[in-house]
Amino acid sequence: MDDVINALAGSPWLLAALFVLVLGDAFLVILPGETVVTAAAALGASTGTPPVLAVILVAALAAFLGDAACFLIGRRVGLDRWTWMRGRRVQSAFTWARGRLHGNTAVVVFTARFIPFARLAVNLTAGASGLSPARYLGVAAIAASAWAAYQSVVGAVVGLLVPGGPIVAVLVSIVVAIALGLTVDLLLTLRARRRETSSGS
Repeated sequence: MDDVINALAGSPWLLAALFVLVLGDAFLVILPGETVVTAAAALGASTGTPPVLAVILVAALAAFLGDAACFLIGRRVGLDRWTWMRGRRVQSAFTWARGRLHGNTAVVVFTARFIPFARLAVNLTAGASGLSPARYLGVAAIAASAWAAYQSVVGAVVGLLVPGGPIVAVLVSIVVAIALGLTVDLLLTLRARRRETSSGS
């Protein structure tokens, strides 16, 4: 099995597949963008290929282009053109993003970058609400780079520290990536509930 993993690591198509999956993750939140980046970096750290720096650069570029595309879609299409946009939960997410983007652009964009559905809602809302493209895309580029570096460093650390070869490193990195994502979701949910309780009392 390690031979298969080593062959995959040396394939020129691995970074191309990484790019496509991370780019697609901007639109289809069910795609495992974070997990793929973490696993690729774990593979790179444990086998030497692909280089972890290459994983970071490819993931950052794909993430930024995906966010920029969603921003442009929001700018041209708005937030109620398609049926899925008019759902109660989706409209609630748009309202939340609209209320915070203008005053706390960097905080909202950085936070949303680590939460798949929030990322989509924030990018679309930023485009639809008339936020300055230069301001938004500059922040989005930094957030995408930070996200790619974070996911890659997590994978690289796992790849270097976990014994058992590349297959074990990849599997453990996937578990770690999923656990981190669930932890972030839980913390943000608890924070939102605390705010609701405080505002209601």
